[in-house]
Amino acid sequence: MTDDLSFLRAQARTQRFTLGTPRQFQATPDGERVLFLRSESGHDRRNSLWQLDVASGEESKLVDAAELLPGEEDLPAEERARRERARETSGGVVGYATDAEGAVAAFSLSGRLYTADLATGAARMLVDAAVIDPRPNPQGTHVAYVADRRLHVVDLATGDDRVVAGPEETDDEDVSWGLAEFIAAEEMRRVRGYWWSPDGRSLLVQRSDRSEVPRWHIADPANPAAPVNTVAYPAAGTTNVAVSLAVVTLDGVRVDVPAGEWEYLVAVHWSAGGPPLLTVQSRDQKCLEIRALDVTDGSTRLLHTEKDPDWVEIVPGVPAWTPDGRLVHVGVAEGAYRLFVDGAPVTGTDLQVRSVIDVGDEVLFSASDDDPTQIHVYRTEGGAVRRLSDGVGVHNGAGTAETAVLASWSPDYAGIRVSVLAGGERVGDIASVAADPGLVPNVHWLELGERALRAALVLPTGHEPGEGPLPVLLDPYGGPHAQRVLRSRNAMLTPQWLADQGFAVLVVDGRGSPGRGPEWERAMAGDLGDVALADQVDALHAAAERFGDLDLGRVAIRGWSFGGYLAAAAVLRRPDVFTAGVAGAPVTDWSLYDTHYTERYLGDPDERPEVYERNSLITDAPELERSLLIVHGLADDNVFVAHALRLSSELLAAGRAHTFLPLAGATHMTPQAEEVAENLMLTQVRWLKQQLGVEVGA
Repeated sequence: MTDDLSFLRAQARTQRFTLGTPRQFQATPDGERVLFLRSESGHDRRNSLWQLDVASGEESKLVDAAELLPGEEDLPAEERARRERARETSGGVVGYATDAEGAVAAFSLSGRLYTADLATGAARMLVDAAVIDPRPNPQGTHVAYVADRRLHVVDLATGDDRVVAGPEETDDEDVSWGLAEFIAAEEMRRVRGYWWSPDGRSLLVQRSDRSEVPRWHIADPANPAAPVNTVAYPAAGTTNVAVSLAVVTLDGVRVDVPAGEWEYLVAVHWSAGGPPLLTVQSRDQKCLEIRALDVTDGSTRLLHTEKDPDWVEIVPGVPAWTPDGRLVHVGVAEGAYRLFVDGAPVTGTDLQVRSVIDVGDEVLFSASDDDPTQIHVYRTEGGAVRRLSDGVGVHNGAGTAETAVLASWSPDYAGIRVSVLAGGERVGDIASVAADPGLVPNVHWLELGERALRAALVLPTGHEPGEGPLPVLLDPYGGPHAQRVLRSRNAMLTPQWLADQGFAVLVVDGRGSPGRGPEWERAMAGDLGDVALADQVDALHAAAERFGDLDLGRVAIRGWSFGGYLAAAAVLRRPDVFTAGVAGAPVTDWSLYDTHYTERYLGDPDERPEVYERNSLITDAPELERSLLIVHGLADDNVFVAHALRLSSELLAAGRAHTFLPLAGATHMTPQAEEVAENLMLTQVRWLKQQLGVEVGA
């Protein structure tokens, strides 16, 4: 580490060593410059807007966030909610958008709307209000933004600012225009709620009506005088936000899009390659349609359908048009997620496409091959596919197939390395100023058991196999839709710190995790708990067969969110294996979690109550024989603290001893304050050692 801070404090201060890393790359159309965000150091939360001159390799700061806003940020409530959904914890310029030529950028800072001339870096404030998601039109003549649930457009030449879409009744707080609803942002990775037309004269705008969504209330028990935060939360089986669309022109014309036979608006694409594309999904998520929108009358035309007996997975970045009007999408064929262009598969069954990064004359995308712990970046070349990234690791992409930006993580080095490629050849680099964690994980990358479960076994620094028995700590996420076992040094920093407290730490990705194809993911259908738990137990036993140092008489598990659910399930359902569990922000009753995530795996609770009961931990409470520590943030608006409280109440009613640690003011993101982050982890370690019979301080 770069100073005398403890690892835990340094990790909190640097936001898991992400501060100072470049992010949100955008190449200009001529390929001469790359825009990006970065803070000044590994301890600075405030991002500024930078650019790289590709030819010279020189970096320059275009927008200095500290100069524009030297004081503290004051964020609108909608922006705080948007950042919670995006797990965004940094500050300053956290997002920006440009016109088609890369001449002007728009961004918000503490709720104020700014534009910047990207040739000179000159910035000006246009609106001093609670601004959300500002975006220039492709021509750079107007900027749209959302404020007070209304979509505004500013004419950059005249400064004229007017509302183009908003609630019909000014006091109707249930209707908003131009914002992605909770489900889209939290579960579908869609954070936008409006889209400019290619000619810059009209917009396609989302209208959201939450009037029928159940209201849930979040109190602040630590501050009883504070008002209750009431949110619209669509729990499984209840009513979703009613989402519709309208085309509005700068001249005031509006064309409504009639509601179709679909529940979810998954994605929107509008480019010069063709009419707007709408991706919509049925409530049961077994059918996904790509439809073309006629902007003159609001009618839609079906272009493509994906169906699955369990659910259709959403792949980011598609559908889209190529400039010459070919439809690009990702579909399942022959057991793989494959890239299709104009109906023809471009990738083979040897790749699992993870995301589409950019669609131009060629397509830039990410995929995994037979090793799901690695992600690489590829591009199409006519009918062929070429891999752009090299070296073991996790590689993300930005830019275009012609000018690509590769962000790479690897077990071989700390942090991120960013390179710029032109025509597939490296032509420049973008520096990271992130802090050095000072840890080199002692990790063994494994394939375990008959299902070849991908796992990472992390041993104490300097420990060699055979040197003596170690208590085992499983540290999973373990559920669908996410990975923990990735070939990145930074991904193993917390497991290494835990290992250095005297544990053998085992991280396992079970069935449901991405990168291994649809059949692997569909194994979670109808059974979230037992399938995930079986994989963790099988991996533990397989690892112990290969590493005699793992003491199977002293096994604990910890996790957050789905990992918290899994940790609680482990001590409740497999006391023969687990001695203790730390359940952080656990889902304990799936009827209390949101529609899109829960119904994807478990179906409608009214039609399948027995499935929800089987996957709930509440009915397991009387069976607790082992030690359980429950940790939950009282301000969590994703997994509400009701989950932890209901489990704790049932445990108490059954006379089962347990420990409950509430975190005042904490949301679903783990606490960021240095002292709280450090002491929360130290508390867990002390508790785990006590339960496992390990001398505290050893």
